[in-house]
Amino acid sequence: MRVVIIGGMGHVGTYLVPRLVEAGYEVINISRGRRSPYQPHAAWKSVRQVVADRETEDKAGTFGQRVRDLRPDIVIDMICFTATSASQLVEALNGEVQHLLHCGTIWVHGPTVQAPLTEEQPRRPFGDYGIQKAAVEVYLLNKARRNGFPATILHPGHIVGPGWVPLNPAGHFNPQVFASLARGEEVALPNFGMETVHHVHADDVAQAFMQAIFHRSVAVCESFHTVSPAALTLRGYAEAMAAWFGQSANLRFLPWEEWRTTVSEVEAAATWDHIAHSPCCSIAKAERLLNYRPRYTSLQAVQEAVSWLIEHGVIDVSNQ
Repeated sequence: MRVVIIGGMGHVGTYLVPRLVEAGYEVINISRGRRSPYQPHAAWKSVRQVVADRETEDKAGTFGQRVRDLRPDIVIDMICFTATSASQLVEALNGEVQHLLHCGTIWVHGPTVQAPLTEEQPRRPFGDYGIQKAAVEVYLLNKARRNGFPATILHPGHIVGPGWVPLNPAGHFNPQVFASLARGEEVALPNFGMETVHHVHADDVAQAFMQAIFHRSVAVCESFHTVSPAALTLRGYAEAMAAWFGQSANLRFLPWEEWRTTVSEVEAAATWDHIAHSPCCSIAKAERLLNYRPRYTSLQAVQEAVSWLIEHGVIDVSNQ
């Protein structure tokens, strides 16, 4: 069977494409450029690479036809961000493909009301990214349930893996927070540090996509959370990472308006997005229907990524 993956050189694709090849699929990857995956793997030698700028071709109305012309049995869409883009692809593939898998986000939920969140809870997205991705989900599920289009949506959390900086215990992406924890230095957290974040290792997301393909009969017409088994509070996350470095966490808690003045505007905006959502998602549906079994806890995924950053000089713990 032929799988076309759109945007397969990213975090999840680094692990998903080798899984597909090893499972015996013929794989075609569509990407805007020819960058390397985050982790090398011999499987990439057998992957056909197609260079295309989706945004440009969406505007021209030609991208869906490009994908259709590759004659896929399965399409995995990692980089669809609007319902308009999704509709172009669906219209082109209608009646021509066995399964379309879309990579969504847990931010389709908006702020957490009842934890852990299930897929059935009402959506209250905010921010352009969450709103647009929620609209894509609504569109695809309507097409699946009303018109029989074979769509499945997978919603990852904060994706983590070797080669990039994970979301840190302060809710942003400055790796120096980890260095400070490693040295026993003071780290300020907003409010009481009780907001939550929910990570997932990129390979566990890849596993979920494979399981959705293998369990197509129950995956079609459904959406699934693909996160680690449990979310972390900012405080608990900071304390656990400090202990991993052999330190006691030296934490200071500040009201939001005071805390935001201690970081850059970019960092404050990232933290606000994360704590305003405070995701805590259930994987019970994916466990039951897809046999999804994440290998990594949130902390294990982060610690693997931080180890890589230390080994490559991004985080300096020499004064630990």
